[in-house]
Amino acid sequence: MRCSTLIVPLFLGALIAGGCVSGTQQSNTGATKKKKGPNDPVVIGFSMDTVKEERWQRDKDLVEKRAKELGMQVSVQVANGDDNLQVKQAENLLTQGVDVLIVAPHNGEIAASIVEAAHRQGVPVISYDRLIKNSDVDLYVSHQVVRIGEMQAQYLLDHVNKKPANFVIVGGSPTDNNALLLHQGQMNILKPAVDRGDVKIVTDQYAKEWQASAALNIVENALTQANNQVDAVVASNDGTARGAVQALEGQNLAGKVLVSGQDADLASLSLILQGKQTMTVYKPIQPLAYAAVDAAIKLARGEQVDATDAIDNGAKKVPSMLLVPIAVDKSNIVSTVVKDGYQTLEKICANVPPEKCPKE
Repeated sequence: MRCSTLIVPLFLGALIAGGCVSGTQQSNTGATKKKKGPNDPVVIGFSMDTVKEERWQRDKDLVEKRAKELGMQVSVQVANGDDNLQVKQAENLLTQGVDVLIVAPHNGEIAASIVEAAHRQGVPVISYDRLIKNSDVDLYVSHQVVRIGEMQAQYLLDHVNKKPANFVIVGGSPTDNNALLLHQGQMNILKPAVDRGDVKIVTDQYAKEWQASAALNIVENALTQANNQVDAVVASNDGTARGAVQALEGQNLAGKVLVSGQDADLASLSLILQGKQTMTVYKPIQPLAYAAVDAAIKLARGEQVDATDAIDNGAKKVPSMLLVPIAVDKSNIVSTVVKDGYQTLEKICANVPPEKCPKE
């Protein structure tokens, strides 16, 4: 049987795949997943960790928009970083009779119980953005997370002008599998540089819950430890990058120390034009959200879905769709996030001196 292709805008990277996943397959629980008719409406449950950060509000809005476009119903529950609450909310969605669950987990290990509960009721589960570990999850939809970590580290390594250079690594939440994958990617680049003597890692710590305040403390302590002799901060997302910038500002080092990021948040894009943050990694959210909704409908109907890869979650090789991220600095903000309509140049430049703001 041919796989039906999930269409995503070509300019954001293809999801051409070698594998397929079907909503009618048997799970490890033994329950046969439900199968909706080809014209039946599908009720999607979306269990989210948080919407506190700009990007997650965008995910929520786009999932709802895509479901509405296709005439489907979506019910969203947000756990605000509370694992027990997320499990209860997912159970509530199942009680409501959703046909498929999309889960952006706070804790990839604990969320395995959500997959088990869903499969007991014959409901397929899509792991969204973050991988649910040690479970029979049906599909994983995300970006190339290890690649993002590699891009962050490689960009800073390419642009630092000192050898050996002192690096600080600020990871994300240790409960988030993506933070671990990012660190893996960062070290894929930095470990060989350390072995060559080109880099010295002053500090390598995770920031609790991706908090900017935690990143601020990590970088402040690193600056003290290194007598302010820090050349680059590998911050794993834009929130932690802003915490790092705040710490650097306290020592009049903002703009002198390279700082990476991720998510192309509005505030961080402004910092990039100001010269205080060096780069971010842009992950187009629309194709991610649309891919998840389109796949959810197919799984609920027992149809085949293309999968780009297979990622080991500790229990199985999970069929996966992995979108391509884009490195963004001041040279290509206009041709990437502005061109795609992800952010507007007017908003990005609101707090930026006119001479530093590019023209469209």
